[in-house]
Amino acid sequence: MNKPLADRIRPSSLEEVVGQQHILGEGKALRNIMQSGRIPNLIFYGPSGVGKTTVARIIAQQTDMRLHKLNGTTASTADIKAVVEELDTFTGMNGILLYLDEIQYFNKRQQQTLLEYIENGQITLIASTTENPYFYVYNAILSRSTVFEFKPVSNADIEKAVERGFRFLQEESGNPITVEEGVCAHIARSSGGDVRKSLNAVELCALAGETTPDGGVYVSLDTARQLAQRSAMRYDREGDEHYDIISAYQKSMRGSDPDAAIHYLARLLEAGDLPSACRRLLVCANEDVGLAYPQIIPIVKAAVDTALQVGLPEARIPLANAVVLVCQAPKSNAVYNAINQAMADVQSGKSGAVPRQLQNKHYDGDEVVNKGQFYRYPHDFPGHWVDQQYLPDAIKDTTYYTPGDNKTEQAFAAYWKDIKK
Repeated sequence: MNKPLADRIRPSSLEEVVGQQHILGEGKALRNIMQSGRIPNLIFYGPSGVGKTTVARIIAQQTDMRLHKLNGTTASTADIKAVVEELDTFTGMNGILLYLDEIQYFNKRQQQTLLEYIENGQITLIASTTENPYFYVYNAILSRSTVFEFKPVSNADIEKAVERGFRFLQEESGNPITVEEGVCAHIARSSGGDVRKSLNAVELCALAGETTPDGGVYVSLDTARQLAQRSAMRYDREGDEHYDIISAYQKSMRGSDPDAAIHYLARLLEAGDLPSACRRLLVCANEDVGLAYPQIIPIVKAAVDTALQVGLPEARIPLANAVVLVCQAPKSNAVYNAINQAMADVQSGKSGAVPRQLQNKHYDGDEVVNKGQFYRYPHDFPGHWVDQQYLPDAIKDTTYYTPGDNKTEQAFAAYWKDIKK
């Protein structure tokens, strides 16, 4: 079976690698390390298809160490032992370079097996992961490694890889490949920063293109749109991208930016993640708008109920309405702050007995000298309010809620100030 195009034209030198200039450009840290010839333990962190494996292979080519490649999804403890056993052989006399792809799938015991040999320098580890290594990699390995973050590749850089892909296919087949204007740019835009995904689209376009009279292939923009239209979504419900998007979604609503909020809503819905879109919308209405516009809470709830009832794709309409409303609404986190402080006090033991006048029992034992509940019913007093203590004695003067500076809460505050004076 033929290798995918991305593997057939994988760069063999740093000059051929697209993107990652923040670590691979002239004078940058990773490039300097590679040129020094002394390779420390490295962890490459970033989304798939951005060059982690390619750079690791280039490093391996530049060293005299014995290269072993393992993948965390399939490797076992026996595979690790086989690597370790080679240390005392002729082939491992210069040390071993272990390239471990998807290290996040190695459990703690498997990672610990490598620790002793990584520490004494007999094994040099180059690991790659699509997940945040500070959550998934054993701390002892992290402390002995240098972490480099690989970022999604820009559209301009991906377009260069796409053009190279078409040239390679033309040379490989010996037949001309004519590409309509705009094809390369469209594939680059649709790849979501993933070079491998863009090259897969190139290969598909070459296979699906129209045969020309001279035996070549013509790739139209329409063909590219059909084959690359959904490839721009980079989303994993269990990975960092999931949490990044829902974080940006809520922060955009909190920041009153309807354009950004609608954008992130679209990304959630395109990925089919209707529950996250609904949940964060409900949270934001309560946490970030709150009493500045209290009517928004039932409005957003109704929009979410409608979205869940009609399902996708129609769910996008009520949700978009609610998202823009949350963005445009005045903001207040006064109640959010109040409950957080109250919870913190309760958790730290700052509470006390419920005042006698608020207790549910209506009789006192013999030990109570001043018998009686002495509760005053607010509705029996002017303005439906009477001054009495509600908080426990230990925190009776504590203030949790301070009205926000919006019109609604200030109107409530003015009303009660007038009543309570």
